[in-house]
Amino acid sequence: MPIAIIDYNAGNVQSVLFALERLGVGAVLADNHDVIRSADKVIFPGVGEANTTMAYLKDQGLDRLIRSLTQPVLGICLGMQLLCEYSEENDTPCLGIIPQKVKRFRPQAGEKVPHMGWNSIRNLKSGLFTPELESNYAYFVHSYYAEVGPYSTATTDYIHPFSSALQKDNFYATQFHPEKSGKVGAQILTNFLML
Repeated sequence: MPIAIIDYNAGNVQSVLFALERLGVGAVLADNHDVIRSADKVIFPGVGEANTTMAYLKDQGLDRLIRSLTQPVLGICLGMQLLCEYSEENDTPCLGIIPQKVKRFRPQAGEKVPHMGWNSIRNLKSGLFTPELESNYAYFVHSYYAEVGPYSTATTDYIHPFSSALQKDNFYATQFHPEKSGKVGAQILTNFLML
């Protein structure tokens, strides 16, 4: 099984499937532990609320499964935040894979929360990014962010700098939605598939 997309009652899984389809890559939505464990690559997407989602992951044993994965894993948006250790969203302990905290944006100078729309990604590191992607634009929709820290592999400025991508070991993550980020997102997904 080449690619499994973790199906855990969070939105946005269809757009990830369609993005992979456009790249000519087959993927399966899965909540079955054996299917996920045997996949070459795993994508952990999500749109939703951290606390409810963590409760669901625990109820299904997916929290333990995700922590145990050794193949490349890509967390997207809420998926990225849940890979961190803690989210301010409803005071939620998360998976603790990446030792980062997720905080809520505090609006300043008329900037709106959620951060929604296109913004540039900079300071790119890791196998997800090739040099020509530096300062290109990706699509964001989020009210919470991971701070810039040692696991940051891309940063973006909105209200202040934040981590638009993270990596620890085989766990890669983007705050933006590559599946909605046009050619830039397609290249990032392609880079992930080649890891």
